Amino acid sequence: MDKIHHIAVQVENLKESLAWYIQEFDVEIIYQDDTWAMLQFENMQLALVLPDQHPGHFAIESKNASEYGELKKHRDETASIYIKDPAGNSIEIIELPKE
Repeated sequence: MDKIHHIAVQVENLKESLAWYIQEFDVEIIYQDDTWAMLQFENMQLALVLPDQHPGHFAIESKNASEYGELKKHRDETASIYIKDPAGNSIEIIELPKE
């Protein structure tokens, strides 16, 4: 069964947003660079992304991600492709590294 991997929200100021989430919630930064950061909550991950770098989206973890098209490999060894649902929402179909 597929599952939600993360939700990505767009923020104008990454450092300011990270500071707020860390202050307000019990989260851990699991990745950060100049264009996005990933926060680990107990039950899922939240990505903070800059509007001109990444779309707001949610990511679905799928073992069949390649059925949606050619996957782009990422620094964290995941691979994904962005698609749109019928309403025009951005969805990242993500494949985790093989264990």
